[in-house]
Amino acid sequence: MLPAVSFYKMNTATKMLRAMRSNPLDWDLAHLQTVARQNDVYWRHEGTSHCVFVRNDGKTLSVPARRPIKPIYVKKFLELIEGG
Repeated sequence: MLPAVSFYKMNTATKMLRAMRSNPLDWDLAHLQTVARQNDVYWRHEGTSHCVFVRNDGKTLSVPARRPIKPIYVKKFLELIEGG
């Protein structure tokens, strides 16, 4: 008999994405970049005050590089990742 719960491995970016959905507070730019990389979202940040995330369809999101990232930017980032 198989257990009722299926077990599978989740990578760090997937865990971060779930955690961001449940709590958009206290995230920094490195976390957003990790999730973006895992979800095929390009980002550029060449020492400027903002990091720009670019999706394959051309949609962009500019996020201030200060720490911690404000929750509104985390929510917008999640919309960008999830295709909204």
